[in-house]
Order: sequence, then C-alpha cells, then structure tokens
Amino acid sequence: MKKLLFLFVLLPVLSAQAKDKAGVLYDATITRVKDGDTVAIVASFLPDPLPKELAVRVYGVDTPEKGHRAQCPQEDQRGQAATAFTKDLVSKSVKRQVLLMGWDKFGGRVLGDIILDGQSLRASLIANGFAREYYGEEKQSWCK
Repeated sequence: MKKLLFLFVLLPVLSAQAKDKAGVLYDATITRVKDGDTVAIVASFLPDPLPKELAVRVYGVDTPEKGHRAQCPQEDQRGQAATAFTKDLVSKSVKRQVLLMGWDKFGGRVLGDIILDGQSLRASLIANGFAREYYGEEKQSWCK
C-alpha cells in the first residue's frame, strides 16, 4: 500500500518534469515544413553517410493529421490548415532558430521548438487553435 501511495504522489511530479524539457538554441536553416508540427532543418553536422537534413518535431503539441493519416475529412482539413499556418510563419520570418531538446520516441526525429523572429512555433500553434498540448498521453480525436 505504501508503494502504491508513493507512486501516486510521484507520478504527477514526473509528469510535470516531462513537460519542462531543457534545450539548446541554434540558428537554423529550415528546408521544408513537413506538417503543422514538424519541420526539416539543414543538419550539416551529421556524419556521412547520413542525410544532411534533420526533422524537428515541435515538443509538447499535437496537430491534426492530414492525408491518409487523418481519421476523418475534418481532421484532414484541420491538418492542412495547421501545415499552411506553419508554412506561412516560416516564410514570413527573418530569424529562424531551433531549440533542440532530444530524440523523439521513434528515434528518427528530434524534439524541440522552432523560434521564428523570437516567437515560439509551439506557442503560436496552440494560441491560434492549430494544436493541442500533448506530452505522450493518449491522443484526443480531432474528428469530434
């Protein structure tokens, strides 16, 4: 019983820590926007034979899927809108930076945030309704 009580006390602390990831800020060249919450950057620092491009998934958000990954037409439309929003912010920005935080759970992308003219892409996506906060828990449907 004491172990179970300890787990319930510790779990919220661990969850809160997962939301506050530290990162390192770099100037970045964005090569393309893959979707609302993922962009690719030039990664000339990667050793050969790896491609010199790195996908960065915006940490702490979930944007709707688009195309065949969408669960319904409404999600596809919202996913297309989130992607267009991100593309617009990137194209209008002058100073582009990336805050790298670590590898995502799949290992092919890194987690971080894109900082455009000093503004967080993460915060902009959430503030404008194109994303929800997400830290690995079960995703909510965009089809409701």
